[in-house]
Amino acid sequence: MLRLQDIQARIPERWFVLAGVALLGGITLAGLVVTIYAAWLFHDLPDASELADYRPATATRVYAGDGTLIGEFSDERRIYVPYEQIPLPVIQAFLAAEDRNFFNHGGVDVSGLGRAMFKNVFNAATGRRLEGGSTITQQVAKNVLLTSETSINRKVKEAILANRLEATLSKQQILELYLNEIFLGYRSYGVAAAAYNYFGKSLDQLTPDEAAYLAALPKGPNNYHPKRHPQRALERRNWVLREMRESNFLSADQYAAARARPLTTQDAPRRAQYADADFFVEEARRRAIQQFGAEEVNRGGYYLRTTLDPELQSAARNALMRGLEDYDRRHGWRGPWGTTDFADGWQEEALKRTAPPERRAWEAAAVESVSGNTVRVRTARSDRTGALLTEDAAWANANRQLRRGDLVFVEPRNGQFALKQVPRVNGALVAIEPYSGRVLAMVGGYSYALSSFNRATQARRQPGSAFKPFVYAAALEGDYTPASIVLDAPISFAGGPNGTRWSPENYSRQYYGPQTLRRGLELSRNVMTVRLAQAVGMRNIVDLSKKMGVSENLQPNLSVSLGAGETTPYDLTAAYAAFINGGRRIDPYLIELVQDRDGETIFRADDRRCRECGRPFTGQESPRLEPRGEQVIDPITAYQISSMLEGVVQRGTAVRARGLGRWVAGKTGTTNEYRSAWFVGFSSDIVVGVFVGFDDNRSLGSGEAGAATAVPIFIDFMEVALRERPARPFVRPRNAVFRTVNGIEEAFRPGTERRREEERAPEPAAPTGPQNYYDVIRREQEAAAGEAPSDAPAPPAAPPPPKKEPAEDLSGLY
Repeated sequence: MLRLQDIQARIPERWFVLAGVALLGGITLAGLVVTIYAAWLFHDLPDASELADYRPATATRVYAGDGTLIGEFSDERRIYVPYEQIPLPVIQAFLAAEDRNFFNHGGVDVSGLGRAMFKNVFNAATGRRLEGGSTITQQVAKNVLLTSETSINRKVKEAILANRLEATLSKQQILELYLNEIFLGYRSYGVAAAAYNYFGKSLDQLTPDEAAYLAALPKGPNNYHPKRHPQRALERRNWVLREMRESNFLSADQYAAARARPLTTQDAPRRAQYADADFFVEEARRRAIQQFGAEEVNRGGYYLRTTLDPELQSAARNALMRGLEDYDRRHGWRGPWGTTDFADGWQEEALKRTAPPERRAWEAAAVESVSGNTVRVRTARSDRTGALLTEDAAWANANRQLRRGDLVFVEPRNGQFALKQVPRVNGALVAIEPYSGRVLAMVGGYSYALSSFNRATQARRQPGSAFKPFVYAAALEGDYTPASIVLDAPISFAGGPNGTRWSPENYSRQYYGPQTLRRGLELSRNVMTVRLAQAVGMRNIVDLSKKMGVSENLQPNLSVSLGAGETTPYDLTAAYAAFINGGRRIDPYLIELVQDRDGETIFRADDRRCRECGRPFTGQESPRLEPRGEQVIDPITAYQISSMLEGVVQRGTAVRARGLGRWVAGKTGTTNEYRSAWFVGFSSDIVVGVFVGFDDNRSLGSGEAGAATAVPIFIDFMEVALRERPARPFVRPRNAVFRTVNGIEEAFRPGTERRREEERAPEPAAPTGPQNYYDVIRREQEAAAGEAPSDAPAPPAAPPPPKKEPAEDLSGLY
């Protein structure tokens, strides 16, 4: 038997030296490789301490003035919730599903990793995705600090970072990050957003089975989609419930009850349950980004309170949509949007054409049979049959005969169906609080889904006669009073097109001689307004209009006095506020208050200061805040215009609105060729602008003036608004002098009043021209109130008035 000494004797000593050198070199090389690998592995490893101040992108949530959630702005739909505010059942559900030993391991669960490796043998053989066996701590490291690649290197980094996280953050902090960061499908990041998007609930309202479903989603939200894979989603939820039971998070009775409940989720994630404020929310988003920047608004988690009144907003949307549909109906049925031969699958084809989301009751339907005005239809979605309302069938057949196979929209109504079509005309409505400038409601078109262009703030159109109050205000700021006389007679000026003379005309093509300013504004006299503008000076009128906020682009041309300049409904409505609030220009606003994610107020619209408000009450006069806005016209002028515009409703072109009662005022407006119809009206606490027109500025059609088209929308809205904000007398200026002129109490600035005998205006001269305009006014008043006013003269015997004529002057512009 050879001994070690014998072997050593036979092998030369130099070989031992070489072997030792080789072994030492190998060890050195292995150490160098390990060092290089470690250096490469750790060179880009994030610092776990960064998570101590980590804030994930969070949605900015938008609220109405009463706290109603109306929208979100976000890159990732997330609502960050501190650990202390996350209910225990939600925490338990995720622990049971993802990491039962979370509170016992140091970042890596060795036993869980072993189970995952054992399963991966079978997963690799069957081609399935490998399981990582990651703990919640490792998932936080991956989601926040690493990429989602699947590799050994990433798993090593993940394990190292998990240990560092455990040394840096508490278990509660790690769990808070996880539950707020994780993606759960349905455009939801974090458990709070998921609870709202899937179930329409806050976290504290979730039942154990709902919490279990959310905990089932991290492994693959699309695999357990509640609508596309309902059975798979239910099975996964029940698996989580079983894990919760085995972890003693649920009692036997709780488990049985939770498992028995069906999985019921919302059809689709919604940014808010309140859906009437799309135009308003988008305008608020644009303004917020302009002020704070897109990054902060979309990721900063702001609390943004707006000025919106949800009741008024819903009323505004409904009033505008009904008004536009009524206009569309007056101009006839345009025909079906498609046809079908009732072959198999016709319903699926019909359902590809959807009604505006704002009209959820509308359904796609096909005409089954037509016999005169008896038309039967079959709906595509619900497969119901029924007859069209007789008046709707007559309306459609009067313009284009309905035929079998026509595809149309209908709305169920008392066992029958109303025929519907999407109007091509559009419009806007904006309502503002005149003393503060708070925008209470805004609708920028018929349907936001069909067109997001906001006609309230983005459409620049000529206001027509709705501009006239600013002409009269400029006159009253000078030497004129409501009882001043201006001649209503033909006038012409050089400078018309092609070297002609411009001769403005009243709509009626008549002239009425000397008239008071009040009567001229009430009846919207064009020629009288031009004469007044010439006397006052267009430069004065334009300067005053700019100060009041009508527009910055007005030119001092006489045609502007009849509304030939351009403005937006938003700006014009805000400018009218000065007539109500005592002559102050207010800057309208939509955003009331903004707070950051920590609850710190970073913006407040009302930045006025009250020096005495923080002091103890001493029994003296209570502290007073300065009124908002710059004084742009005399309070007496403001009251005079308000009173005269009240006359527009009581006796003038807007007499149709007289049914709203006293202390409601406003001015109609119609542009040349009936291209735009306006009405800006107000009570003591709200000012409302209504605009109707086609986006391509084509004519609305003969007779579609402000009185006929815009005033009904205003009435519809104000019937709701006046229930919440009843009309009351306009505030009378303290230093005004009041005298009665022609049965109406007029306000005068001290020193401008005259003896009562001199105040009395002359009786109107007999109108000259082919038509009697007073008769048009009388008919409007009779339609609204059933009787003619005392000051309306009797109509002449001949010639008879036209059958259809709006009760207001048009601009007469070329």
